[in-house]
Amino acid sequence: MTDAILFSVDEGMARLTLNRPARLNAFNADLAYAWRDVTAEAVSRPDVKAILLDAAGPAFCAGGDVIDMARTMGSGSDITALAEVINSGIRSLTESSVPVVAAAHGTTAGGGLGILLCSDYAVIGSRSKLGSLYANIGLTPDLSVTAQLAAAIGERRALQLVLQDRLLSADEAVEWGLVAEAVAGEDAAAEADLVRARAEQIARFWLAGAADAYGQAKRLLRSQPARSFSEQLSEEARSIGAAMETADAQARIAAFAAASAKKGA
Repeated sequence: MTDAILFSVDEGMARLTLNRPARLNAFNADLAYAWRDVTAEAVSRPDVKAILLDAAGPAFCAGGDVIDMARTMGSGSDITALAEVINSGIRSLTESSVPVVAAAHGTTAGGGLGILLCSDYAVIGSRSKLGSLYANIGLTPDLSVTAQLAAAIGERRALQLVLQDRLLSADEAVEWGLVAEAVAGEDAAAEADLVRARAEQIARFWLAGAADAYGQAKRLLRSQPARSFSEQLSEEARSIGAAMETADAQARIAAFAAASAKKGA
């Protein structure tokens, strides 16, 4: 396994760390294939109930490493093929029933937005900047940006990002609903540590609770566009019935009933 992405599992939490800090964690072929393989492993392991996605160095992800691609790839079809490799990892995370939290300190741009949108809950730093910037180098959005951005923040705001060279501030990103929250630190390095710590706190919260139920709630919301309204209602009904039969739900319901009875006594 290449060290372009680091992978570890600790007490139910998988940590995936983009690890090309000198290139702001921009994707080249090594990172693309590592991303595909690591995400597939993370979502397939029965011991993984939460995923934390973070990055080494001063930034979360600058998208694709255009300089490396221009030097090592001979055609647009090569770029398309590499994008599909990265897309495989995006599908793994978004289509899974494992909730994902992102610790996205520093800058997130280009395809990095798509990587951020793979998460179900995103934490950034107060110094963070987020934007599209594809057209600055004559390229079009990829890595799920057009598939997920409008659903996250609305079509008009998504158009504002992809049709301008605008970088959102942390406050704007929270206000727009692109991320869940921003944390502040004394300097950039301290802030990055705080972002990672807060993201881990979110993951541990899932793990300390009904982890499988959180995962199924994520799955229901993420997969809804593929179903009609009626089909979604049926899938909700099926899912809650299946959850009701799990040992975890039965224990929690029994504890809730006991506590309620005690209060009423």
